[in-house]
Amino acid sequence: MKESTIKWIKAAAIRAVKTVAQTAVATIGTTAMFTEVNWAVVGSAALLAGVLSVLTSVAGLPEIKNEEE
Repeated sequence: MKESTIKWIKAAAIRAVKTVAQTAVATIGTTAMFTEVNWAVVGSAALLAGVLSVLTSVAGLPEIKNEEE
């Protein structure tokens, strides 16, 4: 694999993990306000956020562009 591809995969994975964690925390806080924590909702929202993060990263990652300059 090319070095640029490996850098992109690492940066996209880091961004996706951060997004998943942030979404999980926000969803836990939101659902806990109303009732017990609905773990299915937390998991599905976090997973969807991770997928969307990776798809957004396809358009470009500023972390990679800054390293190249």
